[in-house]
Amino acid sequence: MSGSRLAALALLLAPLTVVAALYLGPLRDGPDPPSATAVAPDVAGLPEPGGSLEPRSPAPIRLTGVDAFALRFKKAPRAALVFDVDNGDVLYRRRPLTVLPVASLTKIMTALVVTQETGPDERVKITKAALRYRGSGVGVLPKGKRVRLESLMNGLMLVSGNDAAIALSVHVSGTHRKFVRLMNEKARLWGLRCTRFASSHGLEDGNRSCAADLAVLTRLAMRNRRIARIVRRPQVSFRFPIKGGRLFLAGHNPLLRSGYRGAIGLKTGYTNAAGRCFVGVARRGGRTLAVVLLGSPNPLRHAVKLLDLGFSAAR
Repeated sequence: MSGSRLAALALLLAPLTVVAALYLGPLRDGPDPPSATAVAPDVAGLPEPGGSLEPRSPAPIRLTGVDAFALRFKKAPRAALVFDVDNGDVLYRRRPLTVLPVASLTKIMTALVVTQETGPDERVKITKAALRYRGSGVGVLPKGKRVRLESLMNGLMLVSGNDAAIALSVHVSGTHRKFVRLMNEKARLWGLRCTRFASSHGLEDGNRSCAADLAVLTRLAMRNRRIARIVRRPQVSFRFPIKGGRLFLAGHNPLLRSGYRGAIGLKTGYTNAAGRCFVGVARRGGRTLAVVLLGSPNPLRHAVKLLDLGFSAAR
């Protein structure tokens, strides 16, 4: 074939070569697609219809890499995660992206939203809505009176008061429904892919998340001075407008109650659907580790074992 004919044929085939490269190039040269278990909630998404990018998590968790230790459970939790609170490195994972009901772990988000929107000395009016709660509660909120906001925050995080959650949500947003909408907006803003809230307290099964998203919320909560100061206390007593003038609260955190060395937080939760849930945080030797447990038959035993292994591996 003459040189002129070869040149003409090359020009004719050039568009087809480009098209083939567009389809075949990624299959031949590009990276393998990530597995579901390797995608952390902080990974930015594709452009939305409006053209904007989903924001990255303000406290990312790194699910890539291998676990620092292994553990076999006799009766395993439905999901678990051990991670470094300071840098987000994951030391151990079990079904970290499985979406599950999270019960009162919901209140970690409630506390974050409240502290972002309020000051500690604001006065919260106790409305009828707060007194129509179900499940756990502070139980002595004085109807129609105004109480210090930070007192209700203690009731929210230490004794998991559903009444405190409702009172705080109405104070912030005017209605409980509007506050829940704000919680879900924050979850989306922070890139929490597993998370959806139906209430500020977590009693409904519609409050769902995953261990990886809860780790992000844990990192944010422990950076928040108001929250961190509350959740490290095994118990607290303060002035309150009730008979006797003082309110005493004993926290539910099993690590703090058992005297686990270095324990500094964070939150328990339970419903029939969620089972026993727990986020525990401890600090030793300059390292702060946390464990997330969803559906654990024994949160204290599981948390102690996982944190001990985590601190040993982190040396």
